[in-house]
Amino acid sequence: MNFELVKDYLEKSSSKATSDDIDSMPFKFFEPMIMSGLKVDLIERGRVLCSMIVPARLLNVGNSLHGGATAALVDMVGSSVILTVDRVTTTGVSVEINVSYLDAAYVGDEIEIEAKALRVGKAVAVVSVEFRNKKTGKVIAQGRHTKYLAVSSKL
Repeated sequence: MNFELVKDYLEKSSSKATSDDIDSMPFKFFEPMIMSGLKVDLIERGRVLCSMIVPARLLNVGNSLHGGATAALVDMVGSSVILTVDRVTTTGVSVEINVSYLDAAYVGDEIEIEAKALRVGKAVAVVSVEFRNKKTGKVIAQGRHTKYLAVSSKL
């Protein structure tokens, strides 16, 4: 076992940014960084279809779309589809999220992100989010997101 190797891996900074550099970034920069370039192509009850061209800022060390960026898009696009269902006024809070990574997307690839509301009840919503290469139709990733919708008090 090489604990130092693990420590070095987790503490490294591939961008050479210092803690001060990172701490000086704008408050709540994460969502705009992930969502910038996302285009909404279709909104209907229970379905949201978006597209985006994969930018270099969202690549992993293998030069493909980062799994963390994909999971963040499952969260954000998946949450948005909840609001397309009648009488829902909140996207709630995450209870569970999972993503199956099936293929890669590379810088310049145009991808489609389709979110569908599988169930939106009084307290819980479940959505699916599928990522496809827009040119080939090949599925890149599939996500499922469960959210707790705050139940209003009867007091």
